[in-house]
Amino acid sequence: MEPLLEVKNLKTCFKINKKWVPAIEEVSFLLNPGETLGIVGESGCGKSVTSMSALRLLPKTTTKIEADEILFRGQDISRISDSEMMEIRGKGIGMIFQDSMTSLNPVKTIGKQLSEAFLVHHSCPKGEAAARSIEMLKKVGIPSPEKRYSEYPHQLSGGMRQRVMIAMALAQNPPMIIADEPTTALDVTIQAQIMELLREMKEKTGVAIMLITHDMGVVAEMADKVMVMYAGMVIEYAPVRDIFRDPWHPYTKGLLASIPRRDKDIDRLSTIEGTVPTLTSMPDGCRFYERCGYASERCRAERPRMYHDGERSVCCFMYEGKGGNAYES
Repeated sequence: MEPLLEVKNLKTCFKINKKWVPAIEEVSFLLNPGETLGIVGESGCGKSVTSMSALRLLPKTTTKIEADEILFRGQDISRISDSEMMEIRGKGIGMIFQDSMTSLNPVKTIGKQLSEAFLVHHSCPKGEAAARSIEMLKKVGIPSPEKRYSEYPHQLSGGMRQRVMIAMALAQNPPMIIADEPTTALDVTIQAQIMELLREMKEKTGVAIMLITHDMGVVAEMADKVMVMYAGMVIEYAPVRDIFRDPWHPYTKGLLASIPRRDKDIDRLSTIEGTVPTLTSMPDGCRFYERCGYASERCRAERPRMYHDGERSVCCFMYEGKGGNAYES
């Protein structure tokens, strides 16, 4: 099976104090048709930057994006023109942004914003665009869609705004959508409804999903494969069952240990001491060195490579020599 999306050695730099500073480095992954890839990690690990770099949504004046290849349906979209990239966005890859309140235009009605997708990509009459927009609102479970079509974002609840974002992402029937923290700022009941809606859409349409989240519970329910990121790099990549059954990287172990479990009676949840290093203070060696309970002097001085063993990959010296070959860092 040919991957739907394959990213090879993606690197994005931000301009800080007149210097180009790497935000993500050596990011490689693939997403197959109909598959869900969960991207997890703490805030500031590079999850959203990775997705926005792939879609070229970051400002050119302060961002520099490089990659060996970013293949979407076999086409290298890292080297196509801006106008060609606009065709990919929406028709090829839909995007559900992190905060629905700030992502939707507050001075335009829901209908006007949703209709734009049909007017721009299909050049259909306004009446047809309105009808198709209302139909999309119905599909994502918004009650009284005709009424909501004429309302503004502030008149909708957080859950309904997020459903509008999903409707906009699915408007062109893309084979893939990126869901960037789709349940941010929603209560747990609405979170469950949104995740169930995404699951239903996947079952009905076969859409592939790149799901960006910090919630390992959501990953366990939704994902087929998991990519764990830390300080702008991929540190573990594996099928979801392997991640939860036998995590390899110390950081992944820490993330899973911090989740409350029904089969264990504990007084206090586990935590990972310390914080993610800033862009301007990245260590020379392993970026998790200062927070790792398994670290050696080698970890401080030398950056580990990505080691591969079957479907699994891990960036840690503990797995050196195990399984298959390693990519040089």
